[in-house]
Amino acid sequence: MSAIIEGVTMEQIADFHRNGFIALGPITDAAELEWMRGVYDRIFSERAGRESGDQFDLGGTDEEGKEAVLPQILNPSRYAPELREGNYLKNADRIVKQLLGPTASVGIAHAIFKPAGTGAATPWHQDEAYWDPAHLYYSVSVWMPLQPATIDNGCLWFVPGSHRWDVLPHRSIGGDPRIHGLELAVPDPDVLLAGAVPCPLEPGGITIHLNRTLHYAGANTSDIPRRALILGAGLPSLLHPGERRFPWNEAKITPRQERAREAAGAAR
Repeated sequence: MSAIIEGVTMEQIADFHRNGFIALGPITDAAELEWMRGVYDRIFSERAGRESGDQFDLGGTDEEGKEAVLPQILNPSRYAPELREGNYLKNADRIVKQLLGPTASVGIAHAIFKPAGTGAATPWHQDEAYWDPAHLYYSVSVWMPLQPATIDNGCLWFVPGSHRWDVLPHRSIGGDPRIHGLELAVPDPDVLLAGAVPCPLEPGGITIHLNRTLHYAGANTSDIPRRALILGAGLPSLLHPGERRFPWNEAKITPRQERAREAAGAAR
């Protein structure tokens, strides 16, 4: 494995702000990655967070008894607190502060698993399309694979410069409001996606992208599972100066939402 990256150069910082993303080498070592894979596989095999709505199928209808095509766990450190103690988190925090400033700090946002041979694609989208439209954001996602990330198993692709665009129209995947995941919903998307760049990574390498950067991950057609841990960081959000709505989120009626509501009610 390459030397562990603990910081970024001025040139890499300029690339990040110009393109809306960067790809870097490993931020942790082989021993920590092996430990993380064990923790990661355990919480997915236990379906940790299922009852609270934190575990669900991002790419499918999330029905009980149906195999998930794109399983996801929100807040994985809630179910594996030991993940908060890793050196990878300290190194990611150091890098994010170089990109966004000293007030930014990293937390563990979610984990997405693509089973070998069957893991579905994560369609083109902007992260901000999932969030509260009443706010403006300046944040990043730090995406780290726990094994090699390749075009065959679902590495990330980005559209350079798309972080400067507004939030584009989205919809639930396939137009099905039962599905939590979103996909771009614009005429002639190929025009927007021209020049998209794939970012294969070594185990423990990272991509960092801004909240409006258009990105995608292909299906896992390989014979190894694709494990990705996603960290989040940002500056405090601001109120949007006008009225803004994301109708694609208002239209959702997902099993995950229902489980989350029931869990919140039981906790009162």
